[in-house]
Amino acid sequence: MADQLRRTVPGGIGTYVRGLVAGLRTAGPELVDLTLWTGRARGGPDPVAGLGRVVASRLPGPALTRLWDRGLGRPPGGADVVHAPSLAVPPSGPAPMTVMVHDLAWRHEPDAYPRRGREWHEAALGRARRRAALLLAPSAATADDLAAAGVPEDRVAIVEEGCDHLDPPDHEGATSLLARLGVEPGGAYLLTVSTLEPRKNLPRLLEAHALALSRLPEPWPLVVVGPAGWGPAVAPRPSVLLAGSVDGGVLSALYRGARLVAYVPLREGWGLPAVEAMACGVPVVATPMPSTGGAAFEVPPIDVEAIAEGLVAVAGDEALRVRLVAAGDRRTAGLTWARAGARHLELWRGLAAG
Repeated sequence: MADQLRRTVPGGIGTYVRGLVAGLRTAGPELVDLTLWTGRARGGPDPVAGLGRVVASRLPGPALTRLWDRGLGRPPGGADVVHAPSLAVPPSGPAPMTVMVHDLAWRHEPDAYPRRGREWHEAALGRARRRAALLLAPSAATADDLAAAGVPEDRVAIVEEGCDHLDPPDHEGATSLLARLGVEPGGAYLLTVSTLEPRKNLPRLLEAHALALSRLPEPWPLVVVGPAGWGPAVAPRPSVLLAGSVDGGVLSALYRGARLVAYVPLREGWGLPAVEAMACGVPVVATPMPSTGGAAFEVPPIDVEAIAEGLVAVAGDEALRVRLVAAGDRRTAGLTWARAGARHLELWRGLAAG
């Protein structure tokens, strides 16, 4: 089920879908016969096109998901296993189903979600528990949350995600974008990447950057990359440069050119931007999260002064920067989508064998 890629903000789930498809291809077409199930395609370029064989519903994706919520619209027949890449889960059919549960953050940070969002996620988790043979989690932290939600241990499997999905860097495009934002050619900057929504904790990061500016070696700006989500808009301020959404090649180049990447969400079940940055050889300031495996300079998400101190230390201490880059290289070396795809395939074979 790949309709997430058609959303205005595909987010981390969209990255997971693309990465998993690439990882399964690496495993070999002779090992897995993959069909993508989607809603009706919209007009214009289709981001699902080219990922593989597609079976499309006559309904648009949002309508199809609403049917699933009501127990209608079973998957097409003929599959050995059905996999849902998020909590948008169809009714059970003849084939066993697996569901990737990326996090249960709405339970830990309810104020960071709109009320309807919390209600939908809670109901969707209940549907996943009833309908799926196995729930997948990207980390032990999410697996622990599923256990706390009452899911038996033998119905949960951990599958770490990959981070080797970034496009080749488009340095020319990144240079052009930075020039439009006011960064001189070759000028240093700090970078943060996320959807602009309350759970990502951007207001505290902006406060921390303002506190850190006078203590940095130079008053380096903070470039904010990401689409708008829900909640209050992020207000621009001096030395905070809002880049909006960028394509994959520009993002890859921005990572590589940054003095550091800061990513301080309130809670993450995995945390893709942090390991994307590590994979690009950049030191990372982050709140504790599973993806980094302790290879980031860790700061508490609600302590603005501590975040500011982290920015100052990592921006200015060359020995620390070298250690963090080396730690990031070690952490990300094994985080490949080929490995994630092979693990999915192993679990699916076990279910199909019965």
